[in-house]
Amino acid sequence: MTLFRSLTASRIAPLLGGVAAAWAGLLTLTHPALAQGKLDARYEATLAGILVGKGSWTIDISDDQYTAAASGGTSGLLKTFASGSGTGAAQGHVVNGALVPMNYQASTTTQKKSESIRMALTGGNVKDFAIEPEPPVDSDRIPVTDAHRRGVFDPMTGSMLRVPGTTELLSPEACRTGEGIFDGRMRYDLKLDFKRMETVKAEKGYQGPVLVCALYFTPISGYIPDRPVIKYLAAQRNIEIAFAPVQGTRVLVPFRVVIPTPFGTAMLEATQFITQAVPPRVAKTN
Repeated sequence: MTLFRSLTASRIAPLLGGVAAAWAGLLTLTHPALAQGKLDARYEATLAGILVGKGSWTIDISDDQYTAAASGGTSGLLKTFASGSGTGAAQGHVVNGALVPMNYQASTTTQKKSESIRMALTGGNVKDFAIEPEPPVDSDRIPVTDAHRRGVFDPMTGSMLRVPGTTELLSPEACRTGEGIFDGRMRYDLKLDFKRMETVKAEKGYQGPVLVCALYFTPISGYIPDRPVIKYLAAQRNIEIAFAPVQGTRVLVPFRVVIPTPFGTAMLEATQFITQAVPPRVAKTN
């Protein structure tokens, strides 16, 4: 599962746009006002306090479309014996204020192999996807059906929490949601629940309140039930994610993710979180 493997050499980038994969799911498709903003963030990943990876995440939300891109790689001690890097990107439309995914791509490279995933979506349904090289068939893996690929988000879009309406942006109600995610290989549900409010300060950029939500993972298909990591994540009740706002929008983005593991606490945290509102485009007149 991406949440756990993101701490290894092959999953540092999905940690940004997919721990992001995992945290995800959090988009709500209701209505509201159009807004525009940008994010330029840098993250560090640690395990038991030891630096294992660094990465970046940029997001650009306009009145009718959005783009997001992440990249990362192993750092510190981990890079000595298991170097790796990865990238991810997502694009979509903004419809009635909601983010509607169209395309998702991710690639990872380690000392042993490289892999790329691409996916196209329409109206929340996966219309096409591919993994290269194609993974071997495993009879123990629960198959992903066509029904499992309907009404889902890609991991990167799913990691952006859309808060509907005009109420307080950082409110407990914003945490009380959940969604289905398909990452090209696995289908799972993620549910959020409110934990607390905190104040954070990045080394560069944002300082202010964040919304801390509990995250619960439920595997649906595309996984092998006997895998210890799947059982561990499904049983976890202490995974949490702290969301910070993208200025000029009603979108919240992960500032910090904390995952207890048998090897110590895994954490992804922003060292830079620079957001800015973008003025709406004015239609040209003759």
